[in-house]
Amino acid sequence: MQLRKLGVEEELLLVDPETREPAPHAPTVLQHAAQHAAQQGVEAEVADLDAELYRHQLETRTPPVTDLGELRAHLVRRREVAAQAAEAVGLRVMAAGTLPLHAGTPQPTRDDRYLDMLGLYGEIARPAGTCGMHVHVDIDSPEQGVAVIDAIAPWLPLLLAVGANSPFHHGRDTSYASWRSQVWSRWPSAGPTEPFGSLAGYRDACAALIASGAARDVGMLYFDARLAKAAPTVEIRISDVCTDPDDAILVAALTRALVTHLVEGGDRGTSDEGAPWRSEQLRAAQWRAARYGLSERLLDPRTGEQAPARDVLAGLLATVREELTAYDDLDLVTDGIERVLAAGGSVRQRAAFERNGGSLAAVVDDLVLRSAAASTPA
Repeated sequence: MQLRKLGVEEELLLVDPETREPAPHAPTVLQHAAQHAAQQGVEAEVADLDAELYRHQLETRTPPVTDLGELRAHLVRRREVAAQAAEAVGLRVMAAGTLPLHAGTPQPTRDDRYLDMLGLYGEIARPAGTCGMHVHVDIDSPEQGVAVIDAIAPWLPLLLAVGANSPFHHGRDTSYASWRSQVWSRWPSAGPTEPFGSLAGYRDACAALIASGAARDVGMLYFDARLAKAAPTVEIRISDVCTDPDDAILVAALTRALVTHLVEGGDRGTSDEGAPWRSEQLRAAQWRAARYGLSERLLDPRTGEQAPARDVLAGLLATVREELTAYDDLDLVTDGIERVLAAGGSVRQRAAFERNGGSLAAVVDDLVLRSAAASTPA
């Protein structure tokens, strides 16, 4: 079995520590990070820190690695660099799928592409300053990548449930575990996809979306799983950004195990006696995962029927046990599954809310602390 490298992109939020509201100062933070790095001769540390659609967001990228411990160290270090630059200008960084508090109209990054997106897509783009996590896994060819994309679709809602981390949005409890996924699904090119069948089928579908105007360019093909534009990887884009690095590593480990399993010709996760899932069924599975996280029943990728989240996760673990064992990730994933079943990201946010008398400001404080408290594994 080939051991595949993986990497993670995280979108992070900038907040004002006094108001706990979004702070639209990413250009200042990035400038300070670059100047500090140049003075210290560590420019490589900020090479993977970048702007996003809105000025209250940052993006970080890890290099591709094989070992999960090394991946975690890279992820934590990039958060530290972002946090240090933010703190130098009086701000804080937090990892959460949505903003619990909101003040005014979000300010877009002054970039021609981003401004064009706002002009083209209007109100769809305006509330879209949400934060996800993207996991890249090496593939041997684009053809292999499309086969993985086709086969992994029924499993993706389960990854969403594991990483769900956005219950609060603009001052209220949405009743969802992942409200980010619902906001994100408004983009006309976002969401689950039915099987493409071949690389040619994938490329034809992409070209048709761009020609229709539903996507401005290849970078706006916001499928839950897609071929990466600039790397020989499958990019899985379903998860909220996780506050706790160990949750992020759990999602990444499960993603790589699934990709490896499918590349090796494993169970394709079909229902109805092997038939591919229709888009309606995929949307239903994703909705249940977003609404309930791991606190309710989910659609089992193996049967298409509702089952307790614990049982569905047990099925996933059984499906990819061989791959997890080969990567020496089985214990980490087994422990991680028990941790998120007890209290995943959205549950921890609501616990902070209840613990502090219904204060969303306290939720933001808790998110900032937990986003930064990552020097050692949990």
